Amino acid sequence: MTQIALFHSVLGIRPGVLDGAERLRAAGHQVRVVDQYDGRVFDDYEEAGAHVERVGFPALMDAALQGVADLSDGFVAAGFSNGAGMAEHVALQGRCAGVLMVSGALPLAMLGAAAWPPAVRVQLHSAEDDPMRHREWDDDFLTTARASGAPVEVFDYPVSGHLFTDPSLPGEYDAPATELLWTRALVFCDRVGAQPAR
Repeated sequence: MTQIALFHSVLGIRPGVLDGAERLRAAGHQVRVVDQYDGRVFDDYEEAGAHVERVGFPALMDAALQGVADLSDGFVAAGFSNGAGMAEHVALQGRCAGVLMVSGALPLAMLGAAAWPPAVRVQLHSAEDDPMRHREWDDDFLTTARASGAPVEVFDYPVSGHLFTDPSLPGEYDAPATELLWTRALVFCDRVGAQPAR
């Protein structure tokens, strides 16, 4: 069993987030969905982005840390898009054993860090034709993580949806890619949970 903190995308806790949490729980993991929006959910990226701007990234990053403050060391930080950045930020604090990121990664410099914790495993999933993807950000993050010696796995999917695991977004959702992603993610979480305590 692995403890997992799951961070939502810029759109909030939509069905794709809840589906992921249920899949992880069904596999025996303990999952906390961290709500950084106090229940607000968006259908439109522009409206959601405006909300993030109003709240501010520093406040969201603080809320991310508060959301995992009582978890035992060795948990997995996971997230979608903006939430992947939050998971990355949490993992940089040195308490995680793994980070699972879907549709997003940030250069460490954006988070005020110069190096990745070598004991934190990485798994990154991306849509090949995601119009919101910043490949240079992914590459920067992956180069730094690999340089630390951390185990790194990267998976690209031949789809175009940004949040391609969310069935409530029919213009983005891809069922086969979703099934493959969660198959790989469950193996990752099992592997992290099997690591000896640090």
